Amino acid sequence: EQINRAHRAIAKLVEPSVVHVSTLTTMQRRMFTAPYASSGSGWIWDEDGHIVTNAHVVESRERVQVQLFDGELREAEVIGVDLRSDVAVIKVPAGGLHPSLRGDSSRIEQGDMVFAFGSPFDFRFSMSSGIVSGLGRSAGLADIDYENFIQTDAAINPGNSGGPLTAVYGRVIGMNTAIATGRGGSLGQGQFAGIGLAIPMDIIENVVGQIIEKGEVEKGFVGVGVLPVNAIAGAQIRDPAFRCVAAHFDGQGAVLNRISPDSPAELAGLQVGDVITAIDGTRITDSSRVPALIGTRRPGQVVRFAIWRPVPAESRGEMRVVEVALVRRAPESDAGEFASLLQGLGLARMVTASKESCAAANVPYVRGVLLEDVADGSAAAGVLPDGAVIVAVEGQSVGNLEEFYVRVRRLVNTTRRTRRQALVLTVALPQGGYRDVEVPLR
Repeated sequence: EQINRAHRAIAKLVEPSVVHVSTLTTMQRRMFTAPYASSGSGWIWDEDGHIVTNAHVVESRERVQVQLFDGELREAEVIGVDLRSDVAVIKVPAGGLHPSLRGDSSRIEQGDMVFAFGSPFDFRFSMSSGIVSGLGRSAGLADIDYENFIQTDAAINPGNSGGPLTAVYGRVIGMNTAIATGRGGSLGQGQFAGIGLAIPMDIIENVVGQIIEKGEVEKGFVGVGVLPVNAIAGAQIRDPAFRCVAAHFDGQGAVLNRISPDSPAELAGLQVGDVITAIDGTRITDSSRVPALIGTRRPGQVVRFAIWRPVPAESRGEMRVVEVALVRRAPESDAGEFASLLQGLGLARMVTASKESCAAANVPYVRGVLLEDVADGSAAAGVLPDGAVIVAVEGQSVGNLEEFYVRVRRLVNTTRRTRRQALVLTVALPQGGYRDVEVPLR
């Protein structure tokens, strides 16, 4: 009965801060258009009306509606989306809201009891319980670049996405995001099989704070490439540093196989062959944890790398701590060679559209990517004037420059597999109206 009372108390505390999120999107077919409705969950961030959910819940929306715990419906606007971490912020009118209590995900441990809230299979405002099965998990999901999940056996099903995961005092320590159904899968596909994944609060705090402050997220950049330690074991490697690692390093970590010139890593003294064993005290058990931990920190932060440095001449290694000051990750780094292609087509300068940048260009403000300069005589000059705003890529909305490049990279990878020749950009024209423009992939 004491356990029952405790569970009831958690439900009464948390449920008023949980919301049901419904979205409506127009699907383009060859001969017609059709409305498509989907739904997920979310939780109230503050009394101003900010609500946190997953990016994949609201990313292709035309209309977003939120249902509060008491049944009230409110229209919501999307404030910002971070595709790389799958976090989004939407906003409803303030008043009568019950913000969530936020906890510290760095203090949870394997075995701790947790509770998942949301709308599984549209059973709205549901609650399930379980334990923390593991921490720092990577599932190889195609739609998330920064994976550092909390694993739980609390039942998470389609519709739970975006709902809060709380600890025993009802404080949110993560956000339900995906169901593990095999590496490389898409988000939220399949039914619960004992492995639910949640984004930890320390990532959410960083992303949500930046979205509310400025509508987009700046991510830290260190300038390294990494490999799993076992990737070099037994391989035919000529580099003496790698041979030393293969012969003498015994443990878990990520091996540096690339240092970008003039990067923070090079300036701090990191070297190819160094093995990262921990970042700010967090053990590196898989090479995918390095970009996950770095990419969710802000530029300007100083990060402490614990490394094992090979000393090939003496057939040994030594432990060191190297501090690295992060810089801002360039958004175009997400697009790879497509960024160069856009430059070649004449899209010389692009920025996130803001009220200030649009006013400077003397064009109406529209959420998207502002084309500040289209090169004269280029292929784009005839169809894309200066001041046009890219609002969608292949029908998927974009709200800032990084989101644009992430979508482009993912779509380019997909279109290459299907051998498509072009991508379609939807732009808002300076004089009003919209236009679809095909951009060649070659």
